[in-house]
Amino acid sequence: MTSEWQNASGELVFRDDWPEEPTPVLTEWLPDNEEPARPTMVVATVDESGAPDSRIQLLTAWDDHGFYFHTDTRSRKVAQLAHEPRVSFTVHLPAEAHQITVQGVAELADAAELEWAFAHRSAYLQQLAWQNTVEFASLPRLDRVSAWDAFAVDHVEGFTAPPTWTGYLVRPSRLTFWVGSTSTASRRVEYRRAAATGELSRSSWAVTQLAG
Repeated sequence: MTSEWQNASGELVFRDDWPEEPTPVLTEWLPDNEEPARPTMVVATVDESGAPDSRIQLLTAWDDHGFYFHTDTRSRKVAQLAHEPRVSFTVHLPAEAHQITVQGVAELADAAELEWAFAHRSAYLQQLAWQNTVEFASLPRLDRVSAWDAFAVDHVEGFTAPPTWTGYLVRPSRLTFWVGSTSTASRRVEYRRAAATGELSRSSWAVTQLAG
């Protein structure tokens, strides 16, 4: 299997033989977890009636266990994941003509990860975690601006996580890497768990080449 992408130095990388597990590709494609600019992804869930639902989220981080994103306990997606924890999301990396689609099962992240993730949010997103409520959204715009500024002044020392802050670890069962190209057809390379051990790099994966 042959593919190409730009590495962190901007050099074009050609791969003739994809690795047996997806961690090396994820390391090449995704920014380091400490980088403040996070990739966006579309997260798809299923509601109680079986209808699909989706929204754009930040990919907070990933590690050997899976992928993490964070939200508010009052959000619709939290209720949906409690009903059906199977989830899918697609990370779009347009500058590199890449996409990563993940299918897996979501579980609540542990307390240490939640603390780390909130500390790595920007000040704006930390404040948003406190004020992103239906009541706040219902205010007229000038009132929202005034209330936002007042809240920031009252918290000049910074923010701790609100009680509604939560997050999820998605343990993948399938990862699909889409590679665009200006010189030939796009393509996908798919990793499916053949025998899961609970960690990305310690699982047995079946690797398949697909049309783009």
